[in-house]
Amino acid sequence: MTALDDAAVLDALDAALVGRRRELELLAASLAADRHVLLEGPPGTGKSTMLREVAAAAGTGFVFVEGNAELTPARLAGQFDPSRVLEEGYTPDVFVDGPLVEALRSGALLYVEELNRVPEETVNLLISVMSEGELHLPRIGRISAAAGFRLVAAMNPFDNIGTARVSGAVYDRMCRIAMGYQSRDDEDGIVDRRTTSADPLLLRRAVLVTRGTRNHSDVRVGSSVRGAIDLVEVAGRLAGIRNTTVTDPEIGLDAALVSLSGRIRLHESGDRQPEDVIRDLWSQVLAAENPADPADDDSGKVIAP
Repeated sequence: MTALDDAAVLDALDAALVGRRRELELLAASLAADRHVLLEGPPGTGKSTMLREVAAAAGTGFVFVEGNAELTPARLAGQFDPSRVLEEGYTPDVFVDGPLVEALRSGALLYVEELNRVPEETVNLLISVMSEGELHLPRIGRISAAAGFRLVAAMNPFDNIGTARVSGAVYDRMCRIAMGYQSRDDEDGIVDRRTTSADPLLLRRAVLVTRGTRNHSDVRVGSSVRGAIDLVEVAGRLAGIRNTTVTDPEIGLDAALVSLSGRIRLHESGDRQPEDVIRDLWSQVLAAENPADPADDDSGKVIAP
């Protein structure tokens, strides 16, 4: 991890990731200190992207694991090939390494996504590895972690469907980095970088309405910047189909409905539909473009950075 101690490397990573310099420094310092890391934040805040870029800059291996209810200890660590066991018995040659053993042997970064969706017995396996720096498997024996091995896990603490509470034993063995949404200027830059449209008005509207979903009174969980990216791309194609401009309000509204209505989660006690919320937000964004109207104060909560 010595490459991450170079300020020039961090500068290059910062330029690639937009608005994540502090988190980059925290992650680089934690990994260089031989610590395991937990990244916490809502979807679309760049957790996976940041770690991949850091791993590439450090020149270390990267092993990805999708966390879900089907991630058993055997799937994570590995298991014997049943067909070969019948012919050759339980020998090390017929053991198929899982992602955990692969990362341990090669000294790679093991990235476990959605840690709070992983079964408890599998999490316990990770706790043991973090504590001892090694893994004991029946008929295989001890597998020690090669130099460079780190566990980095990520999770969305705001999602309570299909998730479990992460135990204190996990937090006690990991450094935690909280990742929130970037600033409005940063999200402007992200959308500009990841879309083909060059129209600044469309980009501005897309970012504003997407950010507005995060603090609307009827919304429990808002959209990430991915919603704004999709809005811009859909609007561009839709404008071509309808032979009009991307700044046509109806084009933007329809693109917003397609791109954002499925990404937001409303409060269960309410009786509104996601489409109603998106229409409200879109109307407010358009109204705020007219500074002559006192009701269109640009400091309103919907469009504030």
